[in-house]
Amino acid sequence: MAEKFDNLEEHLEKFIENIRQLGIIVSDFQPSSQAVLNQKLNFMISGLQDIEKCRQQLHEINVPLEVFEYIDQGRNPQLYTKECLERALARNEQVKGKIDTMTKFKSLLISELSKVFPEEMSKYKAIHGEDAPS
Repeated sequence: MAEKFDNLEEHLEKFIENIRQLGIIVSDFQPSSQAVLNQKLNFMISGLQDIEKCRQQLHEINVPLEVFEYIDQGRNPQLYTKECLERALARNEQVKGKIDTMTKFKSLLISELSKVFPEEMSKYKAIHGEDAPS
């Protein structure tokens, strides 16, 4: 998989360099540089075709739109991953706290119900076994 990315990166770097050179030629255009300009335009077209071939190899990869927003804002896209993991960890802690609270509540409820309704709770414990704490 890494070689697919390396291949794409190589083609993108060549394409960017070709565009840079094309900009230089166009900014100081002389009629004598028409052949060089045509050559650079052809390189640009073949570069786009190479990038398209790479895109077809990487079609199964999905990048969240938020990553592009990070890039547009000048932020490091790796921060997106870090922040996602931090949010997931915080949410996990919240859910774990709720589960612990509900488990304690269940134990307390069964204990109190056993005091008020001993016969019914003994039947409940017989049916549910380990799910019904003493």
